[in-house]
Amino acid sequence: MKQLLWIGGEYRATTSYFELKNPYSLETIADIAIAKPDDVDAAISAANQSAAKMAAMPSYQRAEILEKVAGFLEEEREECARVISEEAAKPLKAARAEVERTIMTYKFASQEARRIHGETVPMDAAPGGEGRLAFTVREPIGVIAAITPFNFPMNLVAHKVGPAIAAGNTVVLKPASQTPLSAYKIAEFFHRAGLPEGALNVVTGSGSSIGDVLIKDERIKMITFTGSPEVGKYIRENSGLKRVTLELGSNSAVIVDDKVNLEKVIPRIVTGAFSYQGQVCISIQRVFVHEHIADTFIEQFINEVKKLKTGNPLNENTDISALISKGDVERTKQWVDEAVAAGAGLKLGGDSSDGIFQPTVLVDVQSTEKVSCEEIFAPVVHINRFKTMEEAIELVNDSKYGLQAGIFTNDIHHGLQAAKKLEVGGVMINEIPTFRVDQMPYGGVKLSGMGREGVKYAVEEMTELKLISFKME
Repeated sequence: MKQLLWIGGEYRATTSYFELKNPYSLETIADIAIAKPDDVDAAISAANQSAAKMAAMPSYQRAEILEKVAGFLEEEREECARVISEEAAKPLKAARAEVERTIMTYKFASQEARRIHGETVPMDAAPGGEGRLAFTVREPIGVIAAITPFNFPMNLVAHKVGPAIAAGNTVVLKPASQTPLSAYKIAEFFHRAGLPEGALNVVTGSGSSIGDVLIKDERIKMITFTGSPEVGKYIRENSGLKRVTLELGSNSAVIVDDKVNLEKVIPRIVTGAFSYQGQVCISIQRVFVHEHIADTFIEQFINEVKKLKTGNPLNENTDISALISKGDVERTKQWVDEAVAAGAGLKLGGDSSDGIFQPTVLVDVQSTEKVSCEEIFAPVVHINRFKTMEEAIELVNDSKYGLQAGIFTNDIHHGLQAAKKLEVGGVMINEIPTFRVDQMPYGGVKLSGMGREGVKYAVEEMTELKLISFKME
């Protein structure tokens, strides 16, 4: 199979292709087009030419297009899940869950398309403002460059493309090189749904070469990016006056307070730590447990982790499959070994086979170790003890990241204390930090990024606010 670029409402051949391989079996899935700078320029031109048509399209028509895309996903949900599973090595049951969330995200986008509005402004609240009627409207920003990661290749595309189309913008989408087929599938759905030619374009290939063109082109009005802090910082520093939304990852933490019900809490934390091999931006990486229950927690936690099944992502029962690349396996092994050499206790895992890094549990890890202070993006979690809630909050905040954090507690004062003092974009009380529903605001502080996703909030990022004032006298 040869996958061409999608530009201006049609497939476009290029001179170079790369082999896309299944991360688990290493079998070739397809030959994927590598966009040249001229191809990216053509995609931007197509989006720019379509911008006026999209801006003039009534909101109900944009909503209907998004509804149709959600419908196509529902009709082909199993095929879409298998595409995700094959190119990303995401266990099939997790891929199915992603497709269901993607359907919901486009439905939310359809709803938001119908209710984009401004507000009246009380001009006479200030001296000199009397005799005036004023209101605001929201207008599309124009051409948006969307750069998406491998770990949620359909739903994170939806969180960028859905709000952009809902707001009347056009898009040049650059998906992760390991997961392009999901993005091309979505482009096909939008085409079938009646989206104007050029309103959505998909280009694949080198992130650095494509990204540089998108960053420097003045026709691009906004960049929305999910990926590493290093790349996010580069985009922010080199994008000029473009609007930028960045979601840059985390080393998410959860606090387990004294006297909580471990039978209920532990399965949730295992889910939050090991879903999709830990390759989730809000995957639990750090667990801080009250010293009174730490020994019991560790024992029960390890027993629960041992229930996870590793293997082929297309097997119905697989919980954990291959990491996205061999390099990530090697990096994860190195970080775990460094932590153990520095005094951490290895309670489970710590090694790999056939590209699968075994679910790994460490205890008593120093905060300076990479498995703690960097984003590991692998099925590795560490458990440390705390004495007081103040100490636990300090341990969570001792991080350059701040995306989401969780706390399990029966003490309302501890819950509210955590809500106020945790330096993150979202605090989940009696829930794991890995929790997300697609209509909620989502984003972080510190090196976890800037701006917010969640369809309504992304629409706000992707529109310009215009004030209109009438002098009545």
